[in-house]
Amino acid sequence: MITLEDARKVIDAAEKKAVEIGQPMNIAVADAGGNLVAHVRMDDAWIGSIDISIKKAYTSRAFDIATKDLAQHSQSGEQFFGIHASNSGKIMVFAGGIPLKRDGKVIGAIGVSGGSGDQDHAVAEAGVKAFEGALAAV
Repeated sequence: MITLEDARKVIDAAEKKAVEIGQPMNIAVADAGGNLVAHVRMDDAWIGSIDISIKKAYTSRAFDIATKDLAQHSQSGEQFFGIHASNSGKIMVFAGGIPLKRDGKVIGAIGVSGGSGDQDHAVAEAGVKAFEGALAAV
């Protein structure tokens, strides 16, 4: 399971990356059920991205896939076209959501929103690396 302590480590690392690239972000961490564990809105991050970051974390956990990859499969003519309309509109199909794994099993996800897709994904990756690093230290 993802603890609040885990979520804080993930968010701290992601926030450091956002500062490094100069882009304020909304950063959310969800548990194995896709439920929000923690969220931070950095100073000056877009208000509209609060909901998006939470939904990116949910989407990544709901389908155990990075939202960047899901986006590729959800384009017109692709196998998941229209998936964004499922789950009462909670599905986000752009970069910034990545599953969090422990022992090869998805136990949560991070969702980031506030910049370009590449920026959101890079900030989310920083959070994932911190999570994996914390596991390696145990």
